[in-house]
Amino acid sequence: MKRDDSLWKAILEDVFDDFLRFFIPNAEELFDFSRPFEFLDKELEQILLVERDDFSPRYVDKLVKVFTKVGEEQWILVHIEVQGSTDKAFSHRMFQYFYRIYDRYQRPITAFAILTDRNRRFKPEKFSQVYLGTSIDYKFNVYKVFEQDAEALAASTNPFAMIVLTVLVALQKGKVTEEELLQQKVELLKRLVSKGFSRGKIEALMGFLKLYVRFGKRENDVKFDEAIELLLNKPKETMGIVEFVLERERRLGEKRGLAKGEKKGIEKGIEKGIEKGIEKGVERGIEKGIETQKLHFVTTLLSETDFDDAKIASLADVTIETVQKLRKEKGNVS
Repeated sequence: MKRDDSLWKAILEDVFDDFLRFFIPNAEELFDFSRPFEFLDKELEQILLVERDDFSPRYVDKLVKVFTKVGEEQWILVHIEVQGSTDKAFSHRMFQYFYRIYDRYQRPITAFAILTDRNRRFKPEKFSQVYLGTSIDYKFNVYKVFEQDAEALAASTNPFAMIVLTVLVALQKGKVTEEELLQQKVELLKRLVSKGFSRGKIEALMGFLKLYVRFGKRENDVKFDEAIELLLNKPKETMGIVEFVLERERRLGEKRGLAKGEKKGIEKGIEKGIEKGIEKGVERGIEKGIETQKLHFVTTLLSETDFDDAKIASLADVTIETVQKLRKEKGNVS
């Protein structure tokens, strides 16, 4: 069973309004939800002065411009860090990010640290320093998923609570069997459908539930896919999450030489996240990146699902003939 914290980057954009309502009780009074949020990912990367991997499983950061109901052009910044492992320098990093963001924008900032690790003793809440009459005491909001009440979350009508529940399920690694995990994921899916969320929110949350906590046995993935089709009456795929994973695979491929036209492929794709050489190869340049991305996705679906050729062609936006050709080549290689 594996979990993928990098998916937070996508899901936070899908349910950011619910994020605000979840953590700030009077969010409706404070923020102007009629105005779009602005996600400043590129700006944040420049501010932090580091080359950040967008798909790093260790931590995810977001910076969001949010308009308030005070004044005509009043807005603030919401800084979010999702941390999946113990890091002694975390508080210091939060303070660094604060002063760099403030120096750039000169606007009020509220910061949230979402901790998705299992270490009960790791709960940084502030950065403090005192020296010769000079002091700093920077506090930020901290939310430790491991400490949350599953029953209270299940009773919540806020979509963000379903995200936290999904992470709680993933944190049970080693304490539940694969069969128990499958049952828990199906129960989460049933709750999700019964909450009356919008179709867009259901699809985004369904994608997070499916991809965030993974099974070790392929047959359980198949059973969960069947449960999705049954409960959601075969809805369209959650393209926001799927596109995110596709982009991750493309980026990883470029790092290993796909952009230079080397013969590379994806053996495990979404589930394994590693490349292996395909016997007949894919010799493409950057100008054909989209085509390469689609072929990799087809290869992944052929290896990791029992979908028929028509469904794979629809998901990857390729012809059925292309799928049939790759399936035949895969059979020859096997």
